[in-house]
Amino acid sequence: MRNRIAAIAAALALALPALAGSGAGGPGPAPSFTLASRSGGEVSLAHYKGQVVMINFWASWCGPCRQEMPLLESIYRKYGKMGFTLLGVNVEPDSQAANAWLKQTPVSFPILYDKDSKVSKLYDVAGMPSTVIIDRSGKLRMLHRGYKPGDENEYLDSIRALIRE
Repeated sequence: MRNRIAAIAAALALALPALAGSGAGGPGPAPSFTLASRSGGEVSLAHYKGQVVMINFWASWCGPCRQEMPLLESIYRKYGKMGFTLLGVNVEPDSQAANAWLKQTPVSFPILYDKDSKVSKLYDVAGMPSTVIIDRSGKLRMLHRGYKPGDENEYLDSIRALIRE
């Protein structure tokens, strides 16, 4: 019984931050931000309003992040033409390690730098990787912490449903 209660409490702890500030039980607005981009210049979340946006917070030292990155690339390539985008947000204070790792494992989706963790804090990121999915109207619809093989199926279910909305 104690294990069952702990499991329910853990599930609620993961689900509730995504619904915080949502008013009548629906999803709340995703916090806006602008970050420096690997390709130069800055990228703002507001630029992607009208698209389904996945934000993946990651670090080069994170084993699950490294395992997940090629899967994220395939999701981006498959759904990028359907009103979906993926933003990889590196959380390291020094982006050199991230850039070196990305040379070995290149991705085509935008990589942004949250060197001071301001955006990570806005999204209640507590560990690596953390992934959020935002709907076309800018509402936070999913918060997923961590990664283990098979989690990408949860991402795909959310992405497909939100693309259809």
